[in-house]
Amino acid sequence: QVQLVESGGGLVQAGGSLRLSCVASGRSFSIMGWFRQAPGKEREFIAAISERGGSTYYGNSVKGRFTISRDNAKNTVALQMNSLKAEDTAVYYCAALRSGTYYQANFYDYWGQGTQVTVSS
Repeated sequence: QVQLVESGGGLVQAGGSLRLSCVASGRSFSIMGWFRQAPGKEREFIAAISERGGSTYYGNSVKGRFTISRDNAKNTVALQMNSLKAEDTAVYYCAALRSGTYYQANFYDYWGQGTQVTVSS
């Protein structure tokens, strides 16, 4: 049974940093990604990383501020978030993809329960 468990969310002031982690159990995946969803908005692609970590992809709104990484030995994927803004406030989800388009949520096969990130201005 596949499980994705996120941690690391919380409350931070604008300009601050947070690091999210996601532990995957059950199997490994070719692509691991992060999405977020704010109240009243659609789920937004944030970042994705290939199986060996050689390729990373970012949404335009976080490029240059967020960094995705993975440790296959520990089956974890992390999202380092710097220079946080109030508009980064959302529930952040870890997701796993077997095949498909990395920036489209509907292609992902498994999802974590989400972790809340709140950035105060």
